[in-house]
Amino acid sequence: MPLQQLYTLIGDDMQSVDAVIRQRLHSDVVLVRQVAEYIISGGGKRMRPALVLMAAGALDYRGSQHHALAAVVEFIHTATLLHDDVVDESALRRGRDTANAVFGSAASVLVGDFLYTRAFQMMVEVGSMKIMHVLSNATNIIAEGEVLQLMNCHDPDVEESSYLQVIRYKTAKLFEAAAQLGAIIAGATPEQEQGLADYGMYLGTAFQLVDDVLDYSGQEADTGKHLGDDLAEGKPTLPLIYVMQHGTPEEAASVRKAIENGGRDDFPTVLAAIRRTGALEHTRGRAREAAEQARAAINTALPDSNYKQTLLQLTAFAVERSH
Repeated sequence: MPLQQLYTLIGDDMQSVDAVIRQRLHSDVVLVRQVAEYIISGGGKRMRPALVLMAAGALDYRGSQHHALAAVVEFIHTATLLHDDVVDESALRRGRDTANAVFGSAASVLVGDFLYTRAFQMMVEVGSMKIMHVLSNATNIIAEGEVLQLMNCHDPDVEESSYLQVIRYKTAKLFEAAAQLGAIIAGATPEQEQGLADYGMYLGTAFQLVDDVLDYSGQEADTGKHLGDDLAEGKPTLPLIYVMQHGTPEEAASVRKAIENGGRDDFPTVLAAIRRTGALEHTRGRAREAAEQARAAINTALPDSNYKQTLLQLTAFAVERSH
C-alpha cells in the first residue's frame, strides 16, 4: 500500500504538524531560515512524526500536544540528516543537492545545532519530565550511534552483531522514541508504552535494513541518492558482511578491499558478489523478521482500531518498499 494511503488516517494531524514546523522554524537569522526550510521542504516519508500521531491515536488521545512532539521528532531527525551529510560528504539526498552542497558544511552543522536546540526548547514547553527523559536519552544514543558508525567505516572485520547495534542506536532509537512519546502523551499503561516502544525499535531496524538493500538494488530516481553511496563511504553494511561470510575467498577479498579503500571503483565487482550470494535476499529476510517482531509487540498490547491496523500495515511497507 502506498505510504500516503497509509497516512490518510492522520492527514489532518500531519497538516497541523507541518504548521507547527513552519512556525517553529522561524529565526531572525536569515541563513538559519534558509537552510532549515531547504532541508525540511525536501520531502521525506515523515515516518517518525507519523508514529507519534498514530501511537497517540491508537490510544484515543484527544489533545493537541502530539503535534508539537511530532514536530520535535522531525527536527531531531532533520538535524541528524544535516550532520550525516557533512560527515559522509554526501551530495544528494531525496533527489536533490544536500544542504552542505548548497550552503556549505559549516552552515549545515550549525543549523543542525539550531534544530537540536529548538527541539529541546519545544520539549520543555510540553512540561513532562518523562518526555524530556525519553527524548534526551534518545538524542544521546543517536549521537553514540553516529560515532559507532564512524568507527566502523573502512573496517571489514565488523561483525553482524556490531552492525545491528549501529542500526539500533543510529536509526531505530528515534523510531522507538516517537512511538513511545505517542503512548506517554495518551496516558498508556506500562504494557502499552513498552509495546509501542518495542514496535518502534523493530520497525526502525527493518526500515534501515531495507535502506541497506536499496543502496545496491534501488533506482536512483526512487531512492533519491546515488547507488553505492555506502560502499563509496566504506560502510560495512549487512549485504557486505554477508558476502564476506558466505562468498568465495575471491568475493570476500574484493569486498574487504572495497570497504578498506572506499570509492566506487569496485562497485561492479562487489555488486556481482552481492547478487550471486543472495546477500540482498538475506538482508531483506532479516528486515522481515524485525517487522514481524514489531507486529507482535502491539498485537495484544493495543486495542483494535484503524490506527492499530495502520501501524501493522506500516511494517509491511517498511519491508517491501522500493524507495
